[in-house]
Amino acid sequence: MNIRPRINRWTQARRSMLFGNAPLHALVQPHFVVAGENIDTPIESMPGINQQSIDVLIETVQNDYDNGIRAVMLFGVVEHSEKDDAASKASDVDSHLHRAVQELKSIHGDSIVVMTDVCLCTATNHGHCGLVHEGEILNDSSVERLCEIAVSHAEVGADYVCASDMMDGRVIAIRSALEAAGFTSTGILSYSVKYASTFYGPFRQAADSSPEFGDRSTHQMDISSGYDEAILESELDVKEGADIVMVKPALAYLDVVRKVADSINRPVAVYNVSGEYAMVMNATKDDNSRRRMVREIMTAFNRAGADVIVSYHAREIAEKGWLD
Repeated sequence: MNIRPRINRWTQARRSMLFGNAPLHALVQPHFVVAGENIDTPIESMPGINQQSIDVLIETVQNDYDNGIRAVMLFGVVEHSEKDDAASKASDVDSHLHRAVQELKSIHGDSIVVMTDVCLCTATNHGHCGLVHEGEILNDSSVERLCEIAVSHAEVGADYVCASDMMDGRVIAIRSALEAAGFTSTGILSYSVKYASTFYGPFRQAADSSPEFGDRSTHQMDISSGYDEAILESELDVKEGADIVMVKPALAYLDVVRKVADSINRPVAVYNVSGEYAMVMNATKDDNSRRRMVREIMTAFNRAGADVIVSYHAREIAEKGWLD
């Protein structure tokens, strides 16, 4: 398998995110993209975060860019009428997610890092991260679909495709698919250490991705699993060609972040997930108390070894200069 260290050095924005000295550039703001126009719908469980159509998204990203945010992670929210058991919409290059990537890269070029979620859960009618047969989540056929989705995102200009599914062998398969299609500069951010956590609830409302039956305990990591499994998963993904590995959630697993950061030689990302965000928003009643809490959390992420922080707080941090 080709390991390409140049991928993380490919653009100034990537270098600033991973190796720079500006704390803001290490922050990634997530976005939920919906079809239509002039849509800017607040997500009830995540104050300050909205579902947005492409036209509104472009304005929001521009404002964030002007405040110093140089990286975004996009999640496509698929209408129920377009969901099916094969997640067909997820690889449709005419989808609103794909068009959002194209437009953002057209406007900002290599001065921004665009990451895209590569998973099936938002586009399947059952809400699971893989293909399902008789109630069982299938690994290998799911990986084939993930490869198709990843290549479709690379085609429209994504800097990093983000494998969030936790299927076995998906990193090497995605890397091989990207190489075969000629996308040798497209990075892979792997959710290498993703727990079957209760902290994802608000996200599933935002992305309309709750499973219709069962849970995700057969492919996401058990919350009681030890460091050995976390290190195994992250080392496997690095060997398979991951350019960035992620630990998710972040706050409850800072010890795991430290162990992973000490064990691999690739950048480590954390996802400050929706439940963690909601707790802070509900616990703080004014800007000053929230600023102090958010600064403490960001400091903890950095101390634990995170190089990249995906956080819904990124926008407010940048707007209000909380890391200055």
